[in-house]
Amino acid sequence: MTGDLLREKVVAPISTAELNRRWAAVRDRMNEHKIDFVVAHNHNDYLGGYVKWFTDEPAMHCYPVSLIFPAADEMTTVCHGSSDPELAGPPAWAMRGVKKRMSTPVMHSLNYAAKQDAELLAEELRPYRNARICMVNEDAMTAGFVKTFRNVLSSAEFVDITDEIDEIKAIKSDEEIARIKENALLHDEALKACFDAIAPGVREFEVAAAGRNRAMQLGSEQHIVFVASAPPGTPLPFNLPHAMNRRIEKGDQVGILIEVNDASGYYTHLSRIACLGDIPDELQRHHEIALAAQKHSLDLIKPGADPVEILKANNEFLADHGLPGETRVYAHGQGYDMVERPSFQPGETMKIAANMNIAVHPAANGKRASAILTDNYIVTETGVSECIHQTPKKVFSL
Repeated sequence: MTGDLLREKVVAPISTAELNRRWAAVRDRMNEHKIDFVVAHNHNDYLGGYVKWFTDEPAMHCYPVSLIFPAADEMTTVCHGSSDPELAGPPAWAMRGVKKRMSTPVMHSLNYAAKQDAELLAEELRPYRNARICMVNEDAMTAGFVKTFRNVLSSAEFVDITDEIDEIKAIKSDEEIARIKENALLHDEALKACFDAIAPGVREFEVAAAGRNRAMQLGSEQHIVFVASAPPGTPLPFNLPHAMNRRIEKGDQVGILIEVNDASGYYTHLSRIACLGDIPDELQRHHEIALAAQKHSLDLIKPGADPVEILKANNEFLADHGLPGETRVYAHGQGYDMVERPSFQPGETMKIAANMNIAVHPAANGKRASAILTDNYIVTETGVSECIHQTPKKVFSL
């Protein structure tokens, strides 16, 4: 690796010391369970952060990146690209801790080419006939990847320590927390750009474009910005970008949800509502309920707390205010994944721990108004930090 090239070409690389911390922590767990190899496979960096966490190189745009992480050696990676070994990517300077880089024109949209990466990696492990292997987050891997691995390595023993790796990944180092806080400020700036773009006659997607543009100017690599508008007296649900064509009019309420990473790859997210004119009483009432619901959950978040129990408490709070409970993911961790464990939903087993980055975004949904606000907090030894976003928690009047 050439350090100068890394600093010159990558906007915000994670430190090698931080990568070493992660590798050492995973190897401790591998040694405890006598695991020889961990295998990771991702094809996007919204909800595919394992390869980024191991290598500081993201999987992007559905082009898969896969790796072998040995208990006592450097990694082997395979990415989409040329099958010529001399042209294997990404370049060596970008892949710290990697001994062997391979590329192949693997393509998930082509059935016959969708498992080429698995075939290459499985061949690398074929000599280790009786190895113990963890396929981290196996259920999220493609069917072809898993089937190929298990067929080629039929004599291997597969051992799942995903939960333990997830816990290492969820508890952030000081370096990670500093970068997450920078991401939160990026969200404040992107939201301001959205508010500045709102005016009668402007379409929702144009407002979203202003937020995405500001995020990119600040180094964001991936950016989701949802904008929803509606006349007063109606709920305000978010739509996917292909349904964000409505023209905003005077008097409308406009909801904005920003979910972007920064140049170092970390996610937070932020949402607020603005009105072009006076704030309707019903909207203000629902906002106050959502704000109180958020505080109710935050007061319960502390090391050792059970996210599922906090979800139950949130739903009881909403029921007491005559509103429906949450059936979606209303709070969760964030890091290299936009939604990361622990997730506040049935089935979660991970407990809250200090130095987690937790997003809490309860909704107060009624027939004539709906309100949601989204913010991030760092878990401390006794509770949560101050909100790491700077945007006031209010309905804005523009």
